Amino acid sequence: MRVLENLQPARVFYFFEEIAKIPHGSGNTKQISDYLVGFAKEHNLEYYQDEINNVIMIKEATEGYEAAEPVIIQGHMDMVCEKESDCTIDFEKDGLDLYVEDGFVKARGTTLGGDDGIAVAYGLALLEATDIAHPRLELVITVDEETGMDGAYGIDLSMLKGKKMLNIDSDEEGIFLTSCAGGTSVEATIPVKRITEEGVVLNVKVDGLFGGHSGAEIHKEHGNASILMGRVLNNITKEVPFGIISLAGGLKNNAIPRECNASLLVPEECVAVVEKIVAEQSEIFKKEFFASDANVQVTSVRGEVTFAEILDFMSLNKILCYLRMVPNGVQHMSQAIPGLVETSLNLGIMELKEDVFVTDTSIRSSVGSRKEDLRDKLVNIIEICGGEADVVGDYPAWEYKADSKLREEIAAAYKAVYGKEPEFTAIHAGLECGILSEKIEGLDCVSFGPQNFDIHTPQERLNIESTERVWNFLVEYLKQAK
Repeated sequence: MRVLENLQPARVFYFFEEIAKIPHGSGNTKQISDYLVGFAKEHNLEYYQDEINNVIMIKEATEGYEAAEPVIIQGHMDMVCEKESDCTIDFEKDGLDLYVEDGFVKARGTTLGGDDGIAVAYGLALLEATDIAHPRLELVITVDEETGMDGAYGIDLSMLKGKKMLNIDSDEEGIFLTSCAGGTSVEATIPVKRITEEGVVLNVKVDGLFGGHSGAEIHKEHGNASILMGRVLNNITKEVPFGIISLAGGLKNNAIPRECNASLLVPEECVAVVEKIVAEQSEIFKKEFFASDANVQVTSVRGEVTFAEILDFMSLNKILCYLRMVPNGVQHMSQAIPGLVETSLNLGIMELKEDVFVTDTSIRSSVGSRKEDLRDKLVNIIEICGGEADVVGDYPAWEYKADSKLREEIAAAYKAVYGKEPEFTAIHAGLECGILSEKIEGLDCVSFGPQNFDIHTPQERLNIESTERVWNFLVEYLKQAK
């Protein structure tokens, strides 16, 4: 028996479960791309698959809708692969372990991939259906949205006829997005040197943090484990000498790090002092983050006395300087839309390798000049610490379209299903709409989706009833689009 067999809409959850069986993290999309091509062939659909695994499928209009404007349905096939520390799933090879609980679809120990597997599931269910009236449908499923929107940049849309696009990549039912922030990533590489010393190995961990999507949830001010580890190490260096053997935090640049680990080498006579500082810092964080990250903790585990390669004095100070100076989190709130984050950044990945310290930071802003200013500030800090900066994955903001026929149609269909008006707003997280709008002149688009909580964390959960309501809205919108 299928895990999601008894859920409605049946075919949407059928395809969602099929997708969940296929590994489809960013950069690992060939298998799911081929699955989509297989679906197109099975249903005799016009399809296109490019060399980077983007897939486009086209279904002609049903009877009576031949003259209607085509509708583009758009989402991405890749997911953010985050998991609990004790989870044994290999995202490169294994599918997800789905289950249903309290009205939600969840995945044991991992992210669910509702962002954006639900868009793919909706799209396949629409293309398969024989009892839904609709204009020409053009389903566009991109790759690697989560790691720089490479699929959107690389895709060829010249075969499309549509000028109206439904981007199903947001997670609050009833809220339709009409613009979003642009963004970029800054990768730091700071050279380090090592020396060999003797001491006690002390493994320090910052964990228990909530994490979350660095765009959609940055305003909640969840703690960043890597930034907090910088505070811990800085406080230790005020009291005793120590060396860093290893240091790592975060897995994705668009996910707020939930855990950071450091392996330190401490003089035997100083171990108790360091353990005391760690315990005190843990209590300080619990007070500071009592509302946003109630389970935060800093712990230490004493190891053996040994010789180890540690950062030399200058390298240690460069790394501590960087972690103490680097900005993180919300930088500016929007002056146009109350409550909306305008500019932010997230230190997403941090790792100390043999001879270099590397980080990957995601920057977002709906104001281009502030995005550039924050990028330059980060580059300056990296260079002050003796490193090199590489700016990658720059994508444009999706600008608000004042004259939108699509918004009027969306409002009419929404009211027919829900009996009330929808909310149109902007979002701080990045969407592909800005890039795709540059490829299709005059493109009119909105972004929406069912209620999906805690995306980019292992607590991600998709609301079942909301998924059905949004499906009913989709069907109604296509019906009215005659």
